[in-house]
Amino acid sequence: MGRTTDHAEAVGVAEVNPSGTSSIVLICEHASHHIPDDFKGLGLAPDALQSHAAWDPGAMAVAERLSARLDAKLLAGTVSRLVYDLNRPPDAPGAMPEQSEVFAVPGNRDLTQAARAERAARYYQPFHDRIEEVMAVIDAPILVTVHSFTPVFLGQRRAVEIGVLHDADSRLADAMLACAEAHTQSDVQRNAPYGPQDGVMHTLHLHGIAQDRLNVMLEIRNDLIGTADDQDRMAQMIAGWLADACARLGAGERVSCVA
Repeated sequence: MGRTTDHAEAVGVAEVNPSGTSSIVLICEHASHHIPDDFKGLGLAPDALQSHAAWDPGAMAVAERLSARLDAKLLAGTVSRLVYDLNRPPDAPGAMPEQSEVFAVPGNRDLTQAARAERAARYYQPFHDRIEEVMAVIDAPILVTVHSFTPVFLGQRRAVEIGVLHDADSRLADAMLACAEAHTQSDVQRNAPYGPQDGVMHTLHLHGIAQDRLNVMLEIRNDLIGTADDQDRMAQMIAGWLADACARLGAGERVSCVA
């Protein structure tokens, strides 16, 4: 989802499988590296625009396959997180970052409050409003957000392959971690490579914890999902893993996995 349709960009959210019947609602905030023309590339070089700084490579492809296997609704961001990081509230510095890892973002430097408010109204508010509209009509919805991360960050190699992230409500994360070995031989870790201290739980707080809904954030190392075959295998595994974890919590009645 490097580019988006004009309609999806206009409404701030792309929807996949809107008639899905699962209790699970999938969210992919960093699905796209698209930067609308009026932002003039935020002053970035082409390598930065294609890098992990701009989006989560492979995350949307895995999320789309999960949507199909679980028959779950999927909502995804339509622009680069350098334009607006949809997993950050409007008052967070990282919502429109001036620096992302090794890349300075000239187009985000010294933004006025009016400019920040305009971006939040254009992208953040419609995205999160739509998530809540979708979840509000599902009986006991389950929130699952899908992300990817780099094997090396600031020169440090990361051993973790799949992160199962949570904040105060760890029910779904605990259930996934308890049955992880039955589904994968990957290096699975709790709250890695990020955790609550890194400010990455905004979507979970807003649409999960605040309403006492089961929720979890999945982080997948992006070298494991670089090809279509890798993405297929990862989605198949995670779909079965999620279904198992939900069943263990007594929430599996409307969560099934297509083999």
